[in-house]
Amino acid sequence: MQKRVIMILMVVAGASLGISLFPLAWRAIDQYSNQWLNNPFTNSLLGALIFFLFSLVLAKHVAAGIKKIEEKLSELSLTYLLFGAVGAIIGLTISVIISMALYNIQIPFINSVVPIILMILCGYLGFRIGTTRIDEWKKIFATKNKKTESSEQVLERKAEDHFRRYKILDTSVIIDGRIYDIAKTGFLEGTILIPNFVLYELQYIADSGDSLKRVRGRRGLDILNALQKEDGISVEMYDGDFEEITEVDSKLIKLAKLLDGVVVTNDYNLNKVSEFQNVPVLNINELANAVKPVVIPGEGMEVLVVKAGTERQQGVAYLDDGTMVVVEDGQHYMNERIKVIVTSALQTAAGRMIFAKPAHSGRGIDNKDKKEAHA
Repeated sequence: MQKRVIMILMVVAGASLGISLFPLAWRAIDQYSNQWLNNPFTNSLLGALIFFLFSLVLAKHVAAGIKKIEEKLSELSLTYLLFGAVGAIIGLTISVIISMALYNIQIPFINSVVPIILMILCGYLGFRIGTTRIDEWKKIFATKNKKTESSEQVLERKAEDHFRRYKILDTSVIIDGRIYDIAKTGFLEGTILIPNFVLYELQYIADSGDSLKRVRGRRGLDILNALQKEDGISVEMYDGDFEEITEVDSKLIKLAKLLDGVVVTNDYNLNKVSEFQNVPVLNINELANAVKPVVIPGEGMEVLVVKAGTERQQGVAYLDDGTMVVVEDGQHYMNERIKVIVTSALQTAAGRMIFAKPAHSGRGIDNKDKKEAHA
């Protein structure tokens, strides 16, 4: 459709130029008096035909150029474009006023070329002034009272309007599902952004032949629908794509840089790559580890030993939040609920790990330590 519109515009432009320029061509070849050739209908038809042939070759390239311009403009904020356009209009208006005096000077270069140069220069300067002084323009046009003035002086910073506003979700965090509960509580500020390429990957997983992948993919789609229907949660779609990049993780990082957004993920590798490229990351697993109850050595708890550990006579239990508890001599209490005393805790990238021993052995140690302290 876009190519057809371009071709039609080129044909109309060719017809108009044909009416204007072909009489000069007929005069050059001594055919000006030939009414069969030199008439508006023939001239416009020939011009339209020539430009139609040009459009067959150029329409594709013109459409590609327009697409690139659209992509560049979509990267710019509405405020930037508005103040840039206003500045350019003011610059062009000033150049027209100055050029009116130059037209009266009967010197070919000054009354013909200089006005054009002046318009280009003033238009560019006006655009630059409009876009580089956005904060100052806002202060001029905004109606303020003393209270807002004092608050703006405190909160004012040199950053774009969408600075870290967008929280870009990847596939893993959508399938995980906890993002819905976090967003519902209001701890995730700004706008949740779902790129189209993430949605396509989620749909591909949901249509997988593997039943486990299919269930996970459908769960992710249900989470997205729940997020979109929830009041108070702002969810937007990003329709763009980066065709030169094949991997979804690389596209996410590219989009985060483009929009100055934050990547929300559960993927450990994506987390590290994003940090290396100075892209802010919110990792749901890190958040879950941070809000887990803190345990200290000597604290008691009751656990169910469910399996043997990797070391000799160790048993493994799990807390309600999934934290692994390694119980010394726990193999003797397999499938039993026992009281243990924490000896140490280890924080790893995968989560928190607690080491403990049965309460009766812990009491013996505590009693021994107390006797030594009294002695």
